[in-house]
Amino acid sequence: MLAWKAVSVLAAALFGLGLVMWVAANWDDFGRMGRFGLLQGTVLVMCVGAAASERARAPLALLALLATGGLFAYYGQTYQTGADPWQLFAVWVLLALPMCLGARSDILWAPWALVVTVAVSLWVFAHTGHQWRAEPGDWTAYLAGWLASALLVVALSPLAQRWTGAGVWSMRTAGTLAVIMVTFSGIFALIGSGVAPQYWIGLLLFGLAAYALMQPRLFEIFLLSAVALGLDTLLVGGIARAMFDRDGRGDAIGQLFIIGIAAAALLALSVSLVMRAARRHDGGQ
Repeated sequence: MLAWKAVSVLAAALFGLGLVMWVAANWDDFGRMGRFGLLQGTVLVMCVGAAASERARAPLALLALLATGGLFAYYGQTYQTGADPWQLFAVWVLLALPMCLGARSDILWAPWALVVTVAVSLWVFAHTGHQWRAEPGDWTAYLAGWLASALLVVALSPLAQRWTGAGVWSMRTAGTLAVIMVTFSGIFALIGSGVAPQYWIGLLLFGLAAYALMQPRLFEIFLLSAVALGLDTLLVGGIARAMFDRDGRGDAIGQLFIIGIAAAALLALSVSLVMRAARRHDGGQ
């Protein structure tokens, strides 16, 4: 059964990507209506097939999800509506949501979480002057994006599994992407004349996430480890900023040694706390 799922998902993903590449390779052989008809027809056929076949529902719905993305990409390229890219991704998210709710499978929820994260990232990009930056005045846009990513993780967690049918891998996908988003933004906030508020907000959010994930009902060792790694990364970055932000005073080799010792100590402490939480969780079951 597992092998069938893996093969079917791989086939759906390759077919969807192959369709997009085929349309691109034969761009001059189709008219505008032909291209739209091919993409729309693929979405329609795959949706009908997913509704009719329970066994093939997830891979066919995945193919419909990919074809929907290709359709919106072609629409945005053809008509040049002037809309920000995040808006097209947001519409893609909304249109794919019924398919995910109908399939009730990580095969759909995991890529859907990726699309949502891209939409959130592009929204933040659009509200920070269309630049990948972390200026002090941008902290509200970053906070809104991070909270949206946190809500996505909660929506795909066991707390909402009754309604979504999402499994652990979709939650892990959303959580890992959220950790990456906050970590990179926090590091960007350290680069500049001063430390932007995004750095401190990122530390606070990671601390709250780690506390929540250590609770018995929400314990998830994969996400807890990812959050711990993100927290360690920001802390080491802050230590490095403090060490080198001293007008060139001090020995650079000595400073690097201290940073390395601090990083090793933080990693050891994090591993110890995560393993202790795992043993406590296993003992309480």
